[in-house]
Amino acid sequence: MREEILKQAETEQNRMDQLRAQGKEKSATYRQYLGNRLFYSRVKDLYRKYGLLEETKPSEKETD
Repeated sequence: MREEILKQAETEQNRMDQLRAQGKEKSATYRQYLGNRLFYSRVKDLYRKYGLLEETKPSEKETD
């Protein structure tokens, strides 16, 4: 489950970057990914709290 969440968060972040480059920050898809990003951030924080995920790496901090 942890790996799936991390993989999905990365995939959606890449898709958000593509949409942003196209100027589609106001699209429903972009906003859905943004909401998901907040959820994934919270899940990753809980994983860290309970020792299921290592502390934030510098590259990961940019995508939270």
